[in-house]
Amino acid sequence: MKKELIVVGDRVLIRMEDGEERTKVGLYLPATAVEGQQVQGGTIVATGPGQALPAVEDHLDEPWRITSGGSTKHVPMQARVGDYALFFRKAAVETTFEGERFLVVPQAAILTLAR
Repeated sequence: MKKELIVVGDRVLIRMEDGEERTKVGLYLPATAVEGQQVQGGTIVATGPGQALPAVEDHLDEPWRITSGGSTKHVPMQARVGDYALFFRKAAVETTFEGERFLVVPQAAILTLAR
């Protein structure tokens, strides 16, 4: 049975790119960013649903009557699968899944997207 990697919340899964002065999509990074690995780029391979919004019900005057039976709504993600993301390396968490290395990055750490 093949496993599936599911990204949660407002995070994205990025296939890593080696730090270079010029990225594969043509963005130039300053030497200070490349040397200290402050900024890194990669291709987004999966996104979470976005940040969950609190449920708003008709019973705002009686919050104890709110039930969690409805579907959860999310703030839509700006990042999409296939986008090239430039992000802060410090915010990324490295993980390995089925022999391939990825980075999990919160959407707030993404500086730019190339589509």
